Amino acid sequence: MGSGSAQIMTLDHLKRGESATITAIDWSLIAPEEGQRLRALGIDEGAEVAIAHRGVFGGGDPLAIKVGRMTIALRRSHAVAMEIAQ
Repeated sequence: MGSGSAQIMTLDHLKRGESATITAIDWSLIAPEEGQRLRALGIDEGAEVAIAHRGVFGGGDPLAIKVGRMTIALRRSHAVAMEIAQ
């Protein structure tokens, strides 16, 4: 029998070409001015995102994510703060 708790998936675990919806963001892990910029770019709860590219060094940092028609470079440390649902 399962434990009944779903495993939380964060944006940094999404594979290239996959898409998801951001369900929650832990803004305490992101500097306030960076959080304001991310929101201005449309990165917030409810946003549909897709991984366009991953860096080849440093554990796939940075990530290139698509939000609408924009492609945005995102630090992996920021992606860790974003919970997603596929």
